[in-house]
Amino acid sequence: MKLLSRIEEIILLSIWRLENNAYGMTIREEIIKITGKDWLLGAIYGPLGRLQKNRYVNTFKGDPSPERGGRSKMYYRLTKDGIKALKEIEHVNSILWDGIKELKI
Repeated sequence: MKLLSRIEEIILLSIWRLENNAYGMTIREEIIKITGKDWLLGAIYGPLGRLQKNRYVNTFKGDPSPERGGRSKMYYRLTKDGIKALKEIEHVNSILWDGIKELKI
C-alpha cells in the first residue's frame, strides 16, 4: 500500500473525527481547528478526489436543503482501505518518532 501524504492523512483523520457530518465545509473547519492554518476549499477537494479514486473514502448524498437551493451535500466516509492506510501511517510515524531526542529551538 502507498503511504499517505501529510494532507491526505490530515483529511482522513478529519473525516474520521467528524463521523457522519463530514462534508466539504466541516472538513475544512476541522482542519483549520487542528492545524491553526486557513485552508482554501480547493486545497481540500483535490486530495479528497484522490482519496476517493484510491478508494480510501466513499461519498453519499444528504437530503436536499432549501439553504442550498435544493441541492444535497456530499458527505465523505472512510472505507476499510482508508482506515488501513491511516493505521499504516500511524505506525510509520510512531517508528519515525521513537527514540528521537527532544527537539529544541
